Amino acid sequence: MQMIERPWGVTAHGVASVKARPDLVRIRFQVIRVEATPPKVFAAATEAVGRIRTTLRRHGVEDRAVERSQLDLQSAWEGYGEHRKFVGYRCTASFAVEVTALDAVQPLLVDLVAAGANEIEGVIFDVTTKGELRAQARREAVAAARRKAELYADAAGIRLGAVVHVEDVDPERAGFERYRGHGSGGDAAGDDLAPGHVVVSAAVTVGWSISH
Repeated sequence: MQMIERPWGVTAHGVASVKARPDLVRIRFQVIRVEATPPKVFAAATEAVGRIRTTLRRHGVEDRAVERSQLDLQSAWEGYGEHRKFVGYRCTASFAVEVTALDAVQPLLVDLVAAGANEIEGVIFDVTTKGELRAQARREAVAAARRKAELYADAAGIRLGAVVHVEDVDPERAGFERYRGHGSGGDAAGDDLAPGHVVVSAAVTVGWSISH
């Protein structure tokens, strides 16, 4: 039997989510080349990076919206154990690109792969107003916690007093989904990469004293 050792008031947990149409997409990808010698692999990677830059500019992606790592060089091997074989050197350049023209994402991805991007790490849809949406969700989470606490107080025949504790809770740690898939609200087409909306969530624990 669970006992409350130090009763002091009413605590309630509030959760809220705000939906918004995405207006931004972040694309992360890599250019990876393997050649027999460092000069050859650097030359191959540099050529591919140049084609990637040209492709991004052709699609209207400004340079300030592109982040690129320095060329990384590592030994390249095939196989495992005693069958492991040295095949040369691997050179990698990583890119992170922000695009606001969501309708152009699919053709951009096709052209990036054609230009030499041989590993797509992620395509993430987001909103530029996430800070404002998060603030709205937090206000609504506090309101939800109050409604729950008032229900408990009414059922127990007491009244809520002053707020004595507010604790922010990470909604993603609590398992709330961040994005919705195709067709989940909105008018996104079934073959469109853009999800119907982005969900921004907030959660809070609020404690009230009991008014006597």
